[in-house]
Amino acid sequence: MAQQVITKEAFLFLQKLEKNNNREWFTDSKKEFKIIETEVKGFFTALKERLQEHDEIDQQKMFRIYRDVRFSKNKTPYKTHFAGSFSRAGAQLRGGYYIQIKPKGSFIAAGFWGPNKEDLFRIRKEFETDASEIRNIINTPSFHEIWGELKGEALKTAPSGFHREHPDIDLIRQKQFIFVKEYSDEEVLSPDFITKVNDSFRAIRPYFDLMSDILTTDLNGASLLE
Repeated sequence: MAQQVITKEAFLFLQKLEKNNNREWFTDSKKEFKIIETEVKGFFTALKERLQEHDEIDQQKMFRIYRDVRFSKNKTPYKTHFAGSFSRAGAQLRGGYYIQIKPKGSFIAAGFWGPNKEDLFRIRKEFETDASEIRNIINTPSFHEIWGELKGEALKTAPSGFHREHPDIDLIRQKQFIFVKEYSDEEVLSPDFITKVNDSFRAIRPYFDLMSDILTTDLNGASLLE
């Protein structure tokens, strides 16, 4: 059975790694790391099983602990968190889920991190034409209480071809369409953390449904799927 909890040992290991972020220490602690990594991966697998009860998940990924330092000023070799992602299945289902486990830095996220050029233009045209549906969803009190405000990188001005005085320019300027929810260490280590995360991911579904509909149809509502 997949692991249902994040253990205190996982946090303790990450805290030690943050203080000893070097290859010598990590090599000496490799056995402990492998045990913790397996446990956290088990939690991610259990979370995927929960997600499958209300969504279709195509791929589960656990990110490697090793940092790519080639183009970074920070040359420490290891990440000080565990992270995983879950991709939704099929061409008709868009968006993805993300989770990060880190002492004093745990959060979940859901949405669209890097829409391609065509998808980004389609989303912007939809919001230019009518943003009432998306605003109704993200401003619903129950949704907003869980996920807060829309986040992600945005242009400082209007994209080319869009009017900077458009009433929905705040949405049109977005390059990413992400929602983030943070958790305290106490919440992460609680036995019902997996349930809370799954419930929050379930609550994002109306947003995913609308965005998936936008990205699989043209502005006239005709399907783009074969």
